[in-house]
Amino acid sequence: MGGVPETHTGWTFLTNHARVLATIAEDPNTRIRDVAARCRLTERAVQKIISDLEREGYLSHTRQGRTNTYRIEPGTILRHPAEAGLSVTDLLGLLARHDAQRDHQPRQLQSSPPHARRATADQ
Repeated sequence: MGGVPETHTGWTFLTNHARVLATIAEDPNTRIRDVAARCRLTERAVQKIISDLEREGYLSHTRQGRTNTYRIEPGTILRHPAEAGLSVTDLLGLLARHDAQRDHQPRQLQSSPPHARRATADQ
């Protein structure tokens, strides 16, 4: 079995719930072990997140032998009042478009952040 995932300190833009949901959206037949590895979470954390998402109506699953097949409930609205009217499908669509664009753009290595380059150019 895999070891403890690499830890992260500080804040992030996406919650673990969003990461798990996006991973399941990419492959509805994915295993909890694979979701955990991709999201850098423990399998137990992923199980709890999936339980949260199912309890709130964002996700459901069917059991086929030893495999779960997940279904994201497309019309479910995001929970925070600031995202009123935005559905899970809208969020996942934004993330998928971002991933597609990122995968097709060449990666550029930068030696320093843009603001640092601008500061040295102004001197």
